[in-house]
Amino acid sequence: MIRTPLRPLARILSARQAGQDPDEIEAEQRARRHAEIQGRARRRAEGRIKLMVLGFMVAFGTVGLRMGALASSQPVEPRAHASGAQIISQRADIVDRRGRVLATNLSTHALYAHPHDLVDPETAAEKLARIFPDLNAERLKRDLTGERKFVWIKKKLSPEQMQAVHDIGEPGLVFGPREMRLYPNGRLASHILGGSQFGAEGVSSAEVLGMAGVEKAFDRWLRDPANAGAPLQLSIDLTAQAAMEEVLGNSIKVMNAKGATGILMEVKSGEIVAMASLPDFDPNDRPRPLTQGDPSDSPLFNRAVQGVYELGSTFKIFPIAQAIDEGLVNGNTMINASSPMKIGKYLIHDFHNYGGQLSVRDVLGKSSNVGTVRIAQMLGAERQQKFLKDLGFFEPTTVEMTEAPTGKPIVPSRWPAVTAATVSFGHGLAASPLHLASAFATIANDGRRVRPTLVHRKEPVQGEQVLSPAAAKQARDLLRHVVTNGTARQAEVAGYQVGGKTGTADKPRPNGGYYKNRNVSTFASMYPTDDPAYVLVVTLDEPKVSAAGGGEMRTAGATAAPVAAALIQRLSPTLGLQPDGVDLPVIEPRPADAVRVSAK
Repeated sequence: MIRTPLRPLARILSARQAGQDPDEIEAEQRARRHAEIQGRARRRAEGRIKLMVLGFMVAFGTVGLRMGALASSQPVEPRAHASGAQIISQRADIVDRRGRVLATNLSTHALYAHPHDLVDPETAAEKLARIFPDLNAERLKRDLTGERKFVWIKKKLSPEQMQAVHDIGEPGLVFGPREMRLYPNGRLASHILGGSQFGAEGVSSAEVLGMAGVEKAFDRWLRDPANAGAPLQLSIDLTAQAAMEEVLGNSIKVMNAKGATGILMEVKSGEIVAMASLPDFDPNDRPRPLTQGDPSDSPLFNRAVQGVYELGSTFKIFPIAQAIDEGLVNGNTMINASSPMKIGKYLIHDFHNYGGQLSVRDVLGKSSNVGTVRIAQMLGAERQQKFLKDLGFFEPTTVEMTEAPTGKPIVPSRWPAVTAATVSFGHGLAASPLHLASAFATIANDGRRVRPTLVHRKEPVQGEQVLSPAAAKQARDLLRHVVTNGTARQAEVAGYQVGGKTGTADKPRPNGGYYKNRNVSTFASMYPTDDPAYVLVVTLDEPKVSAAGGGEMRTAGATAAPVAAALIQRLSPTLGLQPDGVDLPVIEPRPADAVRVSAK
């Protein structure tokens, strides 16, 4: 841009010759320049205003066209996925290790309304409220008589409900086909399965998403069309699962327990054959989670995986097995068990005074805290920590459930002498019953690490060697002694050579210290001990049984151990494990001519 000078030389010279004032020429030129600047600014502002008006016209025009298109189209509920994407509603079945269905899909219908097509919306609202008592009749009446063009009534219907809606005879009530997730066994294995919910929804289909358990852990796999509808085969056995839940349910009633959990695991593969947590729920009608209070009060709480407890004397086998592996002791080594034992300012007591000396076998059999601490001191805190870490007690289990990461063990941040002592007999370190089952399975598996799984595999995954086979064999013999001559005599089952360890731990108070009359009782076992096939862990939350002379018994030997015995008797034959050395009755077939058919 060429700027005009305020004092043009030619005009200035002419003005001076004519006797005019040159400043008047400068003022005139300045005014002209200002007028030109204002004109250009005005034209730019007008252009911008025109551009904004055009933008608003395009935007409002687009919205208006879209509203018109929606008003003239078939109503559908908004979807959470990209426009034009198809809702994939098909979800693979879940089956047990024998192929029996645990979760499947059911064809059903959803119900929605076009209020402008209703002949008598008020009467329709009243009849719908009678069919579906959970609906708010007044709100439904407002929705059906208002300006809305589309109203959801029910996302899924039973055949009886569908027929009842048909009988209303309103043309504005419309059914849309869809699939829903069905758990045909009701509450059975509810914590393992977890449950499902609808995701993206339309009037003719809905996405089914996992909410918890294996449904959520394998959600992407279950919805993957590339699997061609192949079911997810779990490791659990439906019959064993049902038997376990029944026995545990009865034990809660008999022992007035707050809850119970049981885990049956294959030793060689780590496959979980049955895993129950009570109280439970029906995944077909999953309850809402608690928003306050103790999470364990909710039936959604999985005690086997999420429950983190001090597991008491069940831990005593670990320092003993490690000391045997290190060549420090054997079953006959005598240990100073004089009680109480002082560590710093703390005193460690035994439940009974066992005298001055106990063999390692009797330290475990009689469950001596002092004797176990003496053995742990031979190992030292550093080796003790390493072995517990190798057994998996420092990290969540890797079981295929979304709840698994929440079951992280509570491990002491510091490991002074008193902590090493208390951890050796199961206090100061808290873990889940599934952690304990995995560690016992490692001992049962000749010292090779076992990781729990809920997936049925063709070949087991071999873990690392954390204990020598010879030490693992001696540890199993000691656990057998606990059942035959120690604190777990009530766990003996003829023909199955059960070996295990009881553990009774007082529950910690929220504000510190421990309750005197509330405990967690656990029995961890393996059988048969000469060649273990299964590991069984039973944990009861706050059990109590009446003693013969009055009062109450809460110890694991009187509560968890007999429940484990009942489970072994009930489960083993269904899994093909017959008792050794026990004569079973032989049923001779009757001759055909001795059979008569009669009808009444």
